Amino acid sequence: MVKTAGKVIPVAIATLLICSEVFATVVARVDRADIELNESFTLEVISDTNIEMQPDVSILDKDFYVGQGSQLSNTTIVNGQIRRSKTWTFVLMPRSAGQLTIPSISIGNESSDPLTIMVSEPSYAPPGEADVFVTSEVDFDETYVQAQVLLTVKIYRAVATRQPALREPVISGVETLSELAGDDRSYEAIIDGTAYQVVERVYALYPQESGEIEISPARFEARVLRDGRITGRKMYESESQSVTVLPVPAPPADYADAVWLPARSLQLFEDWSAETDQIQAGEPLTRHVTTSVLGQLETQIPALDPPAVAGINIYPDKPELSRRIESGGIRGVRKDQYALIATGEGAVVLPALEVPWWNIATGKWQVARLPERSINILPSGEPAPPPPEAAVAVVAEEGAATATTTAVPDRFWRSASELLAAVWLVTLLAWWWSSRPKQEPRTPAPTPVHKLQARQLRAARKAAVAGDSAGVRQAMISWGALQWPNDAPRSIGVIAQRVSAPLADELRKLSSLSYGPQSGEWDGGELASAIRSFSVLKDESVEKGEFLPPLMPTS
Repeated sequence: MVKTAGKVIPVAIATLLICSEVFATVVARVDRADIELNESFTLEVISDTNIEMQPDVSILDKDFYVGQGSQLSNTTIVNGQIRRSKTWTFVLMPRSAGQLTIPSISIGNESSDPLTIMVSEPSYAPPGEADVFVTSEVDFDETYVQAQVLLTVKIYRAVATRQPALREPVISGVETLSELAGDDRSYEAIIDGTAYQVVERVYALYPQESGEIEISPARFEARVLRDGRITGRKMYESESQSVTVLPVPAPPADYADAVWLPARSLQLFEDWSAETDQIQAGEPLTRHVTTSVLGQLETQIPALDPPAVAGINIYPDKPELSRRIESGGIRGVRKDQYALIATGEGAVVLPALEVPWWNIATGKWQVARLPERSINILPSGEPAPPPPEAAVAVVAEEGAATATTTAVPDRFWRSASELLAAVWLVTLLAWWWSSRPKQEPRTPAPTPVHKLQARQLRAARKAAVAGDSAGVRQAMISWGALQWPNDAPRSIGVIAQRVSAPLADELRKLSSLSYGPQSGEWDGGELASAIRSFSVLKDESVEKGEFLPPLMPTS
């Protein structure tokens, strides 16, 4: 099912929240700003001043069901300064659909800014009376080349499961870059009176050419625990999805050389190392320009090249790239740094910086802009050298003969003093070098165990892809010796009893083909895939492993 494209309000709220956190002493934030009715979400209230008081959340009862809260204290020390903060976490469930406002939360005399969330009607109903089902959806069924499409996969479980494993959907059709948009989220949903524990996983897709994106169903495998009995492995799958990718539209008329940059939102920020109203000539001035783009990777944000300005030399530095995960997907951040050195004096105007970008929500070109800035350059503060006429006048007063007789002794003693100072400095350096303690040669630190384990797992995957069963056994047994040094396994069959599915199943297959009565060809592709994601069982007598966060529905 496809959601509407115009989700501008949650994006704007998230942007304002990011900017306000720098100055506010009480900050409120939610893990999701766009939810469905009867779904729970998390509200966090953070304070760095009144940490001994409790937030007043009774004001939330009007529009939300408020669950039991928890709190976490945090202490950080930076440059000798101690900072303490406390975070209160509440699980909320909306009472109605529509645009709801989380009012200001008060802690003592401080209050947070209000938040706005969008609550939509449930888009899915369970098939019949299913205890487990899987859904998938995309936020756009039509997009543009390199524009972000969010694929959301949800697993609903009304019963406990064992050995869960999510088979990721296969992306085919046009070439598409796929990135995980944050960690898995867990929350509760009530559908037709049935309480479901939900695990949500979001993928950010970036098509690299026009055409069609074909998305296969997401498949969830698990054993169901019902009435004290556990079933065999069952598979549940979602519906398939498809997205039409349109070609890049023509640039705007006023910006014929505009770089293609599709996004949900784009902001420009700047800050300076000093005030720009009075800068002395020759002194360096640093300008930081930050481009924040929601719905785009940080590596796709173009560099800002400020135009040349007469009277100022501009030296760009290496940019800083980072990303954040928000409800609208991946926010790429690029921070460019420029050193400016004035060569003259007077007023200089830096032209405005403009970045054209394509708004994927409205389907139109927009321009982000930093206004022009005037810089007042003062003369250099260095004292002026004495004019040569003054030196000539002194010589004239003393007489030519006197100047000749005194100049030679002055130069001699000055040269002698410099020579003695140089000899003394060399002697001092030689004494320091001979008296310094001898450093013993450093022995290299041993390789950490986790790196050795990763090396063996890579060798096992490589051998599996090559169909080398002996290489797989040797690498996995070497990995097992590192994992269980006090009880090293001697065969891959023993390792299969200590790891979760699907790796356990693939190791048993390989062991059966190697030592059992059966024979046949072996395909290591499934085993190589299983090695990428598995867990070590804590209790070796019971086969259990969680690829996803353990969720036990409440009775």
